[in-house]
Amino acid sequence: MRSTTSELNWSGTVTYTAERVFRPSSIDEAAEIVARSPRVHGLGTRHSFNDVADSPGVLLDLTGIPTDLEVDRDRRTVTMGAGTRYGAVAPEIDRAGFGLHNTGSLPHISLGGAIATGTHGSGTALGSLSTAVRSFEVLGPDGAGRTIGRDDPAFDGSVLHLGLLGIVTRVTLDVEPTYRMRQDSYGPIPWDRFTANVAEVHAAAASVCSYTVFGDEVSEVLLKSRVPDGADDVAVPDELFGAPKLPGSPGDGHHTARDGSVGPWWDRLPHFPIESVPSHGSEVQSEHFVPLRHAAGALDAVRSMSERIQPHLHVCEIRTMAADPFWLSPSQGEDVLCIAFTWQKHPAEVAALLPDLEALLAPFGGRPHWGKMSSLDGTAIAGLYPRLADFRALVAAADPDRTFASAFGERVLGT
Repeated sequence: MRSTTSELNWSGTVTYTAERVFRPSSIDEAAEIVARSPRVHGLGTRHSFNDVADSPGVLLDLTGIPTDLEVDRDRRTVTMGAGTRYGAVAPEIDRAGFGLHNTGSLPHISLGGAIATGTHGSGTALGSLSTAVRSFEVLGPDGAGRTIGRDDPAFDGSVLHLGLLGIVTRVTLDVEPTYRMRQDSYGPIPWDRFTANVAEVHAAAASVCSYTVFGDEVSEVLLKSRVPDGADDVAVPDELFGAPKLPGSPGDGHHTARDGSVGPWWDRLPHFPIESVPSHGSEVQSEHFVPLRHAAGALDAVRSMSERIQPHLHVCEIRTMAADPFWLSPSQGEDVLCIAFTWQKHPAEVAALLPDLEALLAPFGGRPHWGKMSSLDGTAIAGLYPRLADFRALVAAADPDRTFASAFGERVLGT
């Protein structure tokens, strides 16, 4: 077991304030640390751009706990260590004959961290990564473990928990028979044509992502089309709302194949290949979710800030997600559009922009991603989540002595 201090997040823009960071190599070691620590919090692959994973006291880096993959063919589930990276285990799930319904664009994130913060892929009919959870094992304040499953009345409040309910050690996910996909790019689409048809554009394939810098167009739309069972390929359109298909781009160390070639789900759903790290953290990120019915108005509102946004922007990716019932989910209640900014590594300048950007999205019910930069305080958040009081009660019951408390939870959620 390794102990370290003064560690940073992936982008190097957040310094953890914890006194120590431990990396246990087993669940038993993790339980011992929890039992003797007045304050402790779980830590994954450090891809959050705020202090959601930080806490005074001890942080537990769960990436050292073995994957120990269990495949249950009858129940169609897979169970593994919560610190497992999606990319590390996805090919093994595929070899067992199964597939996940969705993945994030980055396959290097951990299951536990992604699920706890509402991380997602894209697809109007696809739920976030949290929606695949059948059950999970969690260590309580005394280090004892328990399992929370879908039959638990508090399940919808527990899946997306921001680390405030305990240390999640293993996760069981639903799977389906393995499948194949292809990726094709289209563009550009004039801005007004895109916003007038944004829901239809994002319904054109199983998973769709669109890219813009808020100029006069959406530069590229990436269709990730699922190949029907038993077929060699699937037909794709020659153009998309007047935009031609772009020249194919084979996969390399920076992105997965976008040339229409057919490949496994785990190499087409993510944007980045599992065998390489796509960047060195030279960025910061913010993401903002609005109901899909407000997509055009919200996008136009953001575009009104283009002159201020563009000097600090790498690119903005537009995605969609299906509704879910989870109390703290950004997609709780209805289908959403996600406006995901990959900013240049200008954290101070981005922080200065966010209050105005989020004020423009407020009339549309804009919710921030829990793991990304945001200016919203507890008052604003309380108005966006109707089950927040229930979540606070759930945390108080599970952790009366606030072993798993965090500054983020206190400041943003009032826990």
